[in-house]
Amino acid sequence: MDPLLENQLLITRRHFFGLTSIGVGMAALASLFERDLISAEGPASGGLPGLPHFPPRAKRVIYLFQSGAPSQMDLFDYKPKLERFFATELPDSVRMGQRLTGMTATQASFPVAPSRFKFARHGRCGAWVSELLPHTAEIADELCFIRSMHTEAINHDPAITFFQTGAQLAGRPSIGAWVSYGLGSETSDLPAFVVMVSQGTGRPDDQPLYDRLWGSGFLPTKYQAVKFRPAGDPVLHLSNPPGLRDGSRRRFLDDLARLNQWRLEEIGDPEIATRIAQYEMAYRMQTSVPELTDLSKEPEHVFDLYGPESRTRGTFAANCLLARRLVERGVRFIQLFHKGWDQHDKLPKQIAGQCGDTDQPCAALIKDLKQRGLLKDTLVVWGGEFGRTVYCQGKLTADDYGRDHHPRCFTIWMAGGGVKSGITFGETDDYCYNITQDPVHVYDLHATILHCLGVDHTQLTFKYQGRHFRLTDVHGEVVKQVLA
Repeated sequence: MDPLLENQLLITRRHFFGLTSIGVGMAALASLFERDLISAEGPASGGLPGLPHFPPRAKRVIYLFQSGAPSQMDLFDYKPKLERFFATELPDSVRMGQRLTGMTATQASFPVAPSRFKFARHGRCGAWVSELLPHTAEIADELCFIRSMHTEAINHDPAITFFQTGAQLAGRPSIGAWVSYGLGSETSDLPAFVVMVSQGTGRPDDQPLYDRLWGSGFLPTKYQAVKFRPAGDPVLHLSNPPGLRDGSRRRFLDDLARLNQWRLEEIGDPEIATRIAQYEMAYRMQTSVPELTDLSKEPEHVFDLYGPESRTRGTFAANCLLARRLVERGVRFIQLFHKGWDQHDKLPKQIAGQCGDTDQPCAALIKDLKQRGLLKDTLVVWGGEFGRTVYCQGKLTADDYGRDHHPRCFTIWMAGGGVKSGITFGETDDYCYNITQDPVHVYDLHATILHCLGVDHTQLTFKYQGRHFRLTDVHGEVVKQVLA
């Protein structure tokens, strides 16, 4: 065969389409910008055709993730009978040989440590809330407490990764990325998914959090979160470099977009389209983010509501206030991580610090959203990666104790769009060690959150390496009993 003819026959299909101005590159770009170009829904962009699957009760989510694992029996799961068991051994009939961490597995004794904090019923619903959370107690009638959460993970990193991605091993898309992928954004000036991280006073040396926890995994990178920083530019490289004026930056981005477009048309890589879109988003954020993060125009009564720390950038209180402002501007998924809940020792002192950080801001956020008419279509979720043990880690005294990790049962709360208010769901045994009624798994929580957003969790999938993946893997049941 003629070598020239053979070479023509071997030309790749990708190369052929890449050389045409109407090839797969333009098709990929058009699909990614479809709503920007032709949607009748306004400035919203992204999202999959056909979603939401049914009318949503919530349009957006604020997830207040308490990293380190709050002690459920010191906050919400009142166990008065434990007082009579102080310093006695945890019965084998309760533990049932369940897995322990390496930090307590070699302890010679597992003495029961009742909470030293007082509890009382609050609101019309009569929910039990610890004295550590007086502000949360005021909004008890707005909350849906789930006391029967459980997970398989027993150490922090896999447990937090599980709550964020539906898998204990890193590499899967985060829940915020899934929501962004499925539903897109309600605004063109801010990302669909925003994350903020604050450091707790309870245990300032608590384990780190990694950016992969709010990453996009195998989804296109446009769906990963934008992290707002506590110092400097709220978003990296938000300000123009010295000597570069706005007009120059605009011309630079236009020229760069043309270069990227040529490359997109040549090879058809959708990540190039993502790059183009993200550069444009970054340019718009130069205006929208400084206005968003400038709290100076908030009235005095708002700062009083959120507490004294709300004026200090990077605190949990300030981040809660920013979360409300993000909701007002149409951000789809907002996640606040607050570190420091890992009380292996000195729990009474450390947990008091953590509650001081978070109690008033959490309650203020719910009140603020409600009075602005935003709570009805905003789902707020509060909780950590697992619970704490009823037995003491280390030395037990009358006024001091520590608690190890406990995945078998723990408490979270939800409020707002899609869930019932003023209810407590699930029960645990007298030792707060095992679930006795209505267990709720991590996958079930994910399925329920997506349901509130109008998404069937079994239908939100992405094909990767020959398999259709989803946030809930092959598991998960919507907890219908907590739905409004």
